[in-house]
Amino acid sequence: MPITHQQMAAHAFLRPLYADSYFPDHVVDQGKAILLRLCERIEADQPSELEALYVLTRAATEEFNLLEAEFEAAGSEIETVAREAIAEDFWSIASAYGFTDADVEELIADRDW
Repeated sequence: MPITHQQMAAHAFLRPLYADSYFPDHVVDQGKAILLRLCERIEADQPSELEALYVLTRAATEEFNLLEAEFEAAGSEIETVAREAIAEDFWSIASAYGFTDADVEELIADRDW
């Protein structure tokens, strides 16, 4: 299902990771796919309250937890730059879909990275 929200459809997800050769593009692509799926889930489920949004972001965070092994296998890891970029994109998504009062730490609360 393509993203219909224009701002998110045009958003350059994980830009700092693509700009840094420490992060392999093929793994960053998987992270970008997680974020795009999150947008799709938000558009499909249309959560009306923060707790419903947090359920969706927790699932996406779990996907990033699993992706950590892919980063490690490629000689990289989800470290400070990556953590900040991922968190920023979670916040951008929440904000774009009208959840400007979302707590960024709560959006990614289940992270292992």
